[in-house]
Amino acid sequence: MADIEGAAVPERLLITRTTTGGDVSVVTLAGEVDLDGSDQLRDVLLSCVQTAPGTVVDLSEVAFLDSSGINVLISTHQAAETRGVFFRLAAPQQAVLRVLQLVGVDMLIACYPTVEQALAG
Repeated sequence: MADIEGAAVPERLLITRTTTGGDVSVVTLAGEVDLDGSDQLRDVLLSCVQTAPGTVVDLSEVAFLDSSGINVLISTHQAAETRGVFFRLAAPQQAVLRVLQLVGVDMLIACYPTVEQALAG
């Protein structure tokens, strides 16, 4: 099942939510994750961790991630921990991976090279 959440900011961030056979949410992002789209992204991710046994965020099509996006990922991770479900990141491009590493998010939130590996955990 796929739900297109739509463009948080037209031409800048597209958020697509799908559900696996095990009811795990896969949220695919495409574009730039910045202040303009962070509120909608937070809403989608928090909804996922409240309703699914786990959530994987596919970052393979994200070219830019700023501090507001980092804050969304951290707050979602905390919400997932509180509920006892998993929250994982997958397939970041090198520039995004570098940002995650610089601020230590990769040490806080499990980050996998592919969506398939993130789903397998």
